[in-house]
Amino acid sequence: MRDYASILPLQLEAVSYRADDCLLLDRIDARFRAGPRSLILGPNGAGKSLLLRICHGLVKPTGGTLCWAVARPHAQAMVFQNPVLLRRSVRANITYALALAGYSRRDRRRRAEQVLEEAGLAPRARHPAAVLSAGEKQKLVLARAWALRPEVLFLDEPTANLDPGATKVIEQTITAMHAAGVKIIMTTHDLGQARRLADEIFFLHRGKLREAGAAETFFTQPGTAEAAAFLRGELVI
Repeated sequence: MRDYASILPLQLEAVSYRADDCLLLDRIDARFRAGPRSLILGPNGAGKSLLLRICHGLVKPTGGTLCWAVARPHAQAMVFQNPVLLRRSVRANITYALALAGYSRRDRRRRAEQVLEEAGLAPRARHPAAVLSAGEKQKLVLARAWALRPEVLFLDEPTANLDPGATKVIEQTITAMHAAGVKIIMTTHDLGQARRLADEIFFLHRGKLREAGAAETFFTQPGTAEAAAFLRGELVI
């Protein structure tokens, strides 16, 4: 049980983003609460990744407001579609991140060994991160994020470039993190993956939030024509 106030919910009110003359996100109202795994769906160009980056604070919206319940350093982390790794060993990729977060040398070592074991990467701890397979690299960035004990983890298409076997392992890791109390907010283009992982769906189309609600309702009774077409596998333009 956490002994500090939760940073959730994350409340978005009329969040917009404009680049030159192009409105990429249009007055997004959304609330991400503790508990359910929140998956952001939509066709390519809908604004999914941009919305995730705004939520994580990497991009500042050009309109609207975004507010956490409580501000706390290192309470959130993000994993990108293409893993960003240091030119160091597998273990050092984790201990370096922990050092930046202020962990003691002893705690860095202990925590790194724990998450590498959980991720199945302990035998590779001394190897250069660069020699890992694509699936192992994604496991490493997930392990690095998990080592920081975030309350919220943003995942941007974390299995987009992986084969089915590696995808299954990453999904198992995400499920384990969720079970451990980490709030998952994730984008995916894979409807099968969304059905397996989502508790709630946020559906974007042309920069607008068209639907938000329980995953079961979204998949069985979509409330908009755009969502219904997307679920049928049609090109939604």
